[in-house]
Amino acid sequence: MKTTRTKRIVLTFVLLTALLFILLFMNLMIGSVGIKVSDIAGAIFGGDVGTKESLIIRTIRMPRLLAAAVLGGALALSGFLLQTYFNNPIAGPFVLGISSGAKMCVAMVMIFSLLHGMVLSSFLMIVAAFFGAMLSMGFIILLSKNMENGATLIICGVMIGYICSAITDIMVTFANDADIVNLHNWSRGSFSGISWGNVRVMVPVVMVTFCLTFLQSKPMSAFLQGISFAKSVGVDVKRFSVIIIVLSGILSASVTAFAGPVSFLGVAAPHLVKRMLGTTKPIYMIPASFLGGASFCLLCDLLARTVFAPTEVSISTVTAVIGAPVVIWVMLRRMKEKTTL
Repeated sequence: MKTTRTKRIVLTFVLLTALLFILLFMNLMIGSVGIKVSDIAGAIFGGDVGTKESLIIRTIRMPRLLAAAVLGGALALSGFLLQTYFNNPIAGPFVLGISSGAKMCVAMVMIFSLLHGMVLSSFLMIVAAFFGAMLSMGFIILLSKNMENGATLIICGVMIGYICSAITDIMVTFANDADIVNLHNWSRGSFSGISWGNVRVMVPVVMVTFCLTFLQSKPMSAFLQGISFAKSVGVDVKRFSVIIIVLSGILSASVTAFAGPVSFLGVAAPHLVKRMLGTTKPIYMIPASFLGGASFCLLCDLLARTVFAPTEVSISTVTAVIGAPVVIWVMLRRMKEKTTL
């Protein structure tokens, strides 16, 4: 039995890794300009530097696909942390309104800086998004202490998200300056316009946060068994809760700062990975969620770019079409399990 489970876990990681590399390659090849395998190899390994294909790969597609992979993994991992903390299978940055809070603060800072001729750095965008994420998270935590019903908490999170989105939409509507026209695309979720400068900031932030999250695998396993059990084995629950909240906030803030709000990926990806693994152990779920989220986001971004080409749809549109049915399936499955019990 143990050998079978181990084989399943190893196979899952092999499949997720293979899928990730396949999607990375597809994102390089497919687009409004089709690129051959030889051109990709030349651009990556320093061949034909001055060609049109090389410029497209190096300046547009590579930073974009790296951002989609890193931020997709970050969003899925953030969703797993929130599901663990709230003990709710459909908790996620978008569903709980955390992404909307981050979007609201980033929009405020972007509009203020651009209207005053200031240059907004990538790091400052993450800080603004983190502040907004923590603001929404604070409201959710306060509400969760007075609610035993997880469904009610989710509804309150959705309402907080709508309020934050409404405020953001008002700001975007009246921000008619030509310099912030891209704010409209960003507010709907998009990886277009990602630069190497953005990648150089997001990768260290997300990777460091990932490592810190992985170090919490052991206390997280105890926390999943219940607060009483976690305390009995020496876990400082209050300290652990703060760490989980901060780590989740940094991950979701990184996504919102660069790509805007991305819907349902943070809920759907961890559940799909969990079904593949056949276990909920954080030591496996943390890296697997990251790999699954990266692959999921790359697939959705590829569809967003190509399905209605040359028109590009928002990434949230695609993730909602694919991810929302997964959320519905999770809810129906949970209701069936309660009915059976």
